[in-house]
Parts: sequence; C-alpha cells; structure tokens
Amino acid sequence: MSVELTAAQDVEMFTPSLSSQQQRELAERLTTFLSQFSHLSDSFIIEFFTEDLWHTLPSSWQPVLQDLSYPQIADLLLDATHGDRRYPSVWPLSLLAFRATAHALAFPRECGREQGRTPGSVKPEEFQENQSQSSLLGHIFRKHVKPKKQHEIRKLGMLVKQLCDQTDCSRVVDVGSGQGHLTRFLSFGLGLTVTAIEADHTLVAVASRFDGQLLWALEKEKQKKNCSFQLPTSQSFPRHVAGWVNPKASWEAFIKQLSTADSSSEAHPTPSGPSKKRLRSSEHRRGRPREVQTHGSTDSDGRSRDSESSSQHQLSGRTSEEQTSSGDCCSCLQPVCPELVHPEENSLPGYPDFVLTGLHACGDLSATLLRHFVSCPHVRGITSVACCYMKITTKENPAPPGLVEPPVLLTPGQEPLPSEFGYPMSSWVRGLSGHRLSYKAREGACHAVEDYVRRLREESELLRTHCYRATLETFIRDTRPDLRRAGIQTIKKAHLLPFTEYARLGLARVGLPPELPLDPERVETMLRQQGRVVVYFSLALLLAPVVETLVLLDRMIYLQENGVDSQLVALFDPNFSPRNFVLVALKPRE
Repeated sequence: MSVELTAAQDVEMFTPSLSSQQQRELAERLTTFLSQFSHLSDSFIIEFFTEDLWHTLPSSWQPVLQDLSYPQIADLLLDATHGDRRYPSVWPLSLLAFRATAHALAFPRECGREQGRTPGSVKPEEFQENQSQSSLLGHIFRKHVKPKKQHEIRKLGMLVKQLCDQTDCSRVVDVGSGQGHLTRFLSFGLGLTVTAIEADHTLVAVASRFDGQLLWALEKEKQKKNCSFQLPTSQSFPRHVAGWVNPKASWEAFIKQLSTADSSSEAHPTPSGPSKKRLRSSEHRRGRPREVQTHGSTDSDGRSRDSESSSQHQLSGRTSEEQTSSGDCCSCLQPVCPELVHPEENSLPGYPDFVLTGLHACGDLSATLLRHFVSCPHVRGITSVACCYMKITTKENPAPPGLVEPPVLLTPGQEPLPSEFGYPMSSWVRGLSGHRLSYKAREGACHAVEDYVRRLREESELLRTHCYRATLETFIRDTRPDLRRAGIQTIKKAHLLPFTEYARLGLARVGLPPELPLDPERVETMLRQQGRVVVYFSLALLLAPVVETLVLLDRMIYLQENGVDSQLVALFDPNFSPRNFVLVALKPRE
C-alpha cells in the first residue's frame, strides 16, 4: 500500500456532507432534544440513591427497564446498529422515541473501512497478527508507541499528507505534540517539514531524544542493508518548540511563537542509540525532568473515560506513552530517511504556508486552533481531533476544573466576549435557546460507548463499581452532608472487593473513619439495585454521542460562518480510539 493509493481512496472525505442549512437545522434539533433530557445528561450516577434518580424517570419507563439483562441493555438501548431487537415486554412509545432520536441525531461513529473487522475483536485488523504491533506502520515508528497511538498516528498522518498534497503545502504545524510520535511519522515517514509545539519542556526534550534514536536506527538499518533511502530534497528534521498556546492570543502571536525555537529544544537531533547510560547522562545535562505520567482518567463517578493526559492541561491533549513496542516485521510503508547532516535554517522573511494539526488537542486548544485557521492567512488546512470536552470554557463555566491558563486582567465590570469561549463557537448555536451544555454533560461526552457495550455483553464484574460508589455516597452524606461528590479516584480492582473493603478504602480517601459503621441490611438493599443503576447510567450514556455531535457541529457551523466548508470524518476505529472524529477543512483557493 502506498501513500498515493491511500490518499486517492480518501479524496471523497473532503466534500461537505451537510449543507449550511442542514447544519443549522440539525443544531436546532440537537439543542431541543438535549434540553428536554438535560436532567439525564446533567445527573451524577454516584447520586443514584441520594437523589433517588430512578424515580426521576417517567413512570411508564421504570417497569420495562428494571428487569433488563445486561446484554439486553446493550442491544435494546445503546447499540444503534443492532438489528435483531427482541423486547421482553411492550415498551412505551416515549422510550422508543427517546432511543431512536438519540441514535438518529448523533453522527455515525463507525469508520467505513473498519466495518469488516473480525467478529468479537476489539482491535483493528492491523493488529490481528500482533496485538501490540500495527502491521501497517513501519517498525521504526512503533518504538515507544502504544497500539492505540500507532493506529492514530498512521491514519491521521496519511490524512494530513493528503491535505498537504491538495494545498501544495509541504509544511505542517503539530500543536500539543507531546513526545512527537505524530511529528516523527509526518517528518521521517511522509517527508513533510514539521514544526511541533508542546507546552511541557520535559516532553520536548523526550521528543528530541526519540528523534535521535530514530536517526540512529535509520543509520543502522542503512548500513545493514547497504542501500540508500529515497530522500525528498526539501526534507528537514522536525523542529520542536516549547511553548504554551494562549487561547486569548492573536494568530500573529502564534506565528511569532512558532518562529522562535525555545533554547531548550533540539532543532537538529544527532543520531543516538538507546543506551540507558547515554539517556541518563542526557537527562542530567538538561536537569532531571519531572515525572511524566500516563493516566486513564476517571471522573467523580469512578468511570473510565477516553482522555489524553495533557501537559498543557486543556491545551495540549497529548498522552505520555513510554511503553516500548519492538518488532522487526517489514511494513508496506517504509520511513523516508533524511540525510544525517544538519539542514539549513529556514531563512524566509515571511512565515510559509502550512497545514495545522492537533491530535486530541484538549479542551479549548481545539477551538483555538480553529480560530487561528480561520484568521491566519498562512494556514491552508486543518485536521482537528478534540478531547476533554468538559475542559471547554463556556459563559456559564469560564473556569472548569482542570483549566490552567495565565490570568487575564479585565477592567471592573468587563466580561469576556462570547467568541472567546470554547463553546459555543458559532453565532448560530449561541443564538439557540437550548444550546447550554453543563460541565457534566460535556464530561459524559468523553466516555467510550463501545467499551461500555462490550462490558454489558460480557456481563463484566466491572459494572458493579457504579453501584458500589453510589452506595458509599449515601453513607458519606449521612456522616458529612456537606461532602458531596467527593473525589475518591480509582480504587484498584474495586469490582473484585467486598463492599465493606471498598467502603473502608473509600472512606479513608475522603477523610472519614475507615471503620465507620455500615448498616448491612441497608447496604444489601442498595446493592440489589445494581441493575437499575446500570440502566440509568446507560440512558445517560445514550446521550453522550449526541452531546459530542452538538459540540463538533457547532465548530463546523463556525467554520461555515467564516466561509469555510468542513467535513467530520470518523477516521479512527471507535472500539480502539473512542474520540475518533477528525474535523477536516481546507481554505478555498484564492
């Protein structure tokens, strides 16, 4: 498979799928529907008992839902593609309409080319031979990269390359570049000139070190095979810039930031082998870096969600992946090897045109990149993959948890302009009466529906965790009424623990006596309602793709209001990479 063949197959993805009028009409339907069921999307499952959430459901829904098995919940509620729906009882029309509307309004999450996957398989076909090695990505790009990221950088990299071909640009700016996995594939694999910007100086140093290791591996392979690699004459090494992208700054400031390489970055890495001694001495010269953590984030409900650990918090969206994947199998896509000499610095008086990309750019960073795309004449195209919607700023919640940015001094009585917030971006959605999305609704949109469906069908013991946490919340509130939704974080293998042990660990984490007396009969009564807890959570989860659709549609309408058509592509396999939508846009030619 060649780059040219893949690009040709993907051309149709750049044609707008919805007209301007269709986008606006869909936004109206989405806001109307979501505002009608905001009590579901805004609810916290840990308050299932304290707020008696079950009885907030329509009375006609309760009897038909309470006795559903877990596989039935998956088939009858959450799986939009399931064809053989056999109802154990007659469902009320209002429930059927709720489910059908939620599925109809959400953008389809399945990628067409992934529909032929092996039945029961979680990972894409490229991982069928080796669970940790993509058969479609050269082994040199798999080092330090987990399978999920291998899948993402390959598919997004090819898409960025196609945009570059269509815009006659050979330059890319990768924002929130982290350890530079996508950057290396774009540069060394696809022959593009890449500037990578990352807020965390430690990750910039790691990216430069990994660049050196890749060069060392290329030189070693070149000597081993005694052959020369194809080399584009315009090829240069990735340029790493350490910097925080301020969402309030102008595009001119952004370009200036790109033009000035940070003194700690290594613009021209030297080939270096993976010697631990060498790496340790390198770290010592830079100053010992702080620990870089990879986390699968969990919310206050104790649920896992798909989110990237972020060095720029809401503004970088790049996971720190230190797992090393080795493998020597040949790939149909081989790296483009640059000459092992320092390239000439770019001495052009003006900044060249480029394509902008951000892989899982967190919170407001995705919105910021779209604004720069619209305003900056140098940006010809963009691919935007968002994540962490709960960290998006809104008028109602201008400083959500996890938001980190420098203080903005406002004069007394001055308020930020509506256009400065991450949602809504478009004037159209901002004018719709039901457009508001709470922090909880946006947080819910980060959850992995496919993963939960899998747990339901497997009747996983992990489903027990929600009921455990909701039960514990009642005893916390009894003791400390002011302590609401306290963050317990993840308790290791909580689903395998007896509730008493889970409670002991959880109480200690919120500062309450671990041996707090628990009424056994009351505990048992609540634990018997686990099925209801799972059903209620599934109803709320049904709205997650709808909320995500509204957030992304708002961005499409924003682009359209600024004269740019866009396309939302379900590029990644949602079973493998839940935040799988890529917003793609090209500026019309002059």
